[in-house]
Amino acid sequence: MEMTPSSEICSVKVALHIRPLVADERLQGCKDCVSVVPRLPQVQIGTHSFTFDHVYGNGGAESSAMFEQCVAPLVDGLFQGYNATVLAYGQTGSGKTYTMGTGFKDGCQTGLIPQVMDTLFNKIETLKHQTEFQLHVSFIEILKEEVKDLLDSASESKSVVANGHPAKVAVPGKPAIQIREASNGVITLAGSTEVAVSTLQEMAACLEKGSLSRATGSTNMNNQSSRSHAIFTITLEQMRKLHSVSPVNDTPDEDMGEEYFCAKLHLVDLAGSERAKRTGTGGLRLKEGIHINKGLLALGNVISALGDEKKQKEGMHVPYRDSKLTRLLQDSLGGNSKTVSLHQSC
Repeated sequence: MEMTPSSEICSVKVALHIRPLVADERLQGCKDCVSVVPRLPQVQIGTHSFTFDHVYGNGGAESSAMFEQCVAPLVDGLFQGYNATVLAYGQTGSGKTYTMGTGFKDGCQTGLIPQVMDTLFNKIETLKHQTEFQLHVSFIEILKEEVKDLLDSASESKSVVANGHPAKVAVPGKPAIQIREASNGVITLAGSTEVAVSTLQEMAACLEKGSLSRATGSTNMNNQSSRSHAIFTITLEQMRKLHSVSPVNDTPDEDMGEEYFCAKLHLVDLAGSERAKRTGTGGLRLKEGIHINKGLLALGNVISALGDEKKQKEGMHVPYRDSKLTRLLQDSLGGNSKTVSLHQSC
């Protein structure tokens, strides 16, 4: 998808992250096919050029700058009451789970979500004397267009073998979660687990628990391919005391009541787009791939509609209802919310 740099008023930003070749790819003689245009957020593939808001890795900006440039502003907006969404998009095996940090391994967490948690609690620490905070987290996955709760202790996962490959699939512990829309347009998940957290350690424990419950499977392109869209949601409620300011010395004077904000940040690790021929899938894996690609197509259509300022001004229809994923994210994609789409490339 070719994108031009978004203006400041555009609610959608698109960044490209190019991961280095892994050992197996080098052994197979693979070479980089994406080249970065010097000093520009632009890449070239053959004779085609594509422009983004940011490009990281393989000659672009350092990957370490991704959080500060793309995600930190969304965390700041959360404290102002703005919903936001961060999406990791790309083919299977391109490194989305690593970049987002939704994969837990040997007690080591890396990625954007741990950085979000650190920044969030550091900011709360500096503001806690003037504002009362409440934090909740939920962690769900969308597997074959069904919403599953990754924090539900009644749900388990079991190992199966499909097409000769080991796989982990979710076993529902209760009825499927329903997506509801309140009268004020707020999207809620009826029946999902929402955990109140007050420390970084408690939030990290929720991320770990959900990560270990996520459905995965093996394909020819990825030994541990994510077979679902995983959405880690942080909801921040804050009650801020309002005071009038003395005109003499700019100090707080009279108590003017309270101001309430509630906003949520969705951190989404999408299932990888794939071609059945390249992944070597069949049976269960093939059916999963079909659902994955249909959901990603619906998301792409929504992002395209939101990213086209001219069409937005003309009142173009945004097809949120075409998938469970876009329906769930509806109140955190359009309007005055902010979206960052991180395209993973390998």
